[in-house]
Amino acid sequence: MKKILVFASGEGSNFEAIVHYFKDKNVQVELLCDKKYAKVLKRAKNLGISSHFVEFENTYEFLKNNKFDLYVLAGYMRILPQEVLNLGTFVNIHPSLLPKFKGKNAIKRAFLSGEKETGVSIHYVIKEVDSGEIIAQQKCKIETFMTLFELEEKIHKMEHKLYPKVIEELL
Repeated sequence: MKKILVFASGEGSNFEAIVHYFKDKNVQVELLCDKKYAKVLKRAKNLGISSHFVEFENTYEFLKNNKFDLYVLAGYMRILPQEVLNLGTFVNIHPSLLPKFKGKNAIKRAFLSGEKETGVSIHYVIKEVDSGEIIAQQKCKIETFMTLFELEEKIHKMEHKLYPKVIEELL
């Protein structure tokens, strides 16, 4: 059985999509969260998924003592140090067509930029934010009639479909 550890800091919608995708497959999903009151912890409990609250400064020690086949960042709002990244393969999902709009608020920045399209990128994690080798991308049009909320919804739906498939391929 393959084991993946999903890192999340907030709502956890991508985490939940991953859990549902792997529900009947030979993959064990666990959660690592760095925020004590994040909604993702409640989602994990409701889904019956093992979760770990790990303060950021204790991440290296936790990972050293708990091995997984793949480390999956899904809304984890921290920059992992190189010593942590050296412990395995880390992937991340980002709501833009990298290298455009790295970092926070990517959907909003793409929406306000006048760009005609944006999308989702899945990439390997390196020390520099959203700069690792791109594994997969999916584009979507930014329609002139669209609101920011509608674009966010469209991007999140794309993420929820694409990320689990890419994770499965990597495993």
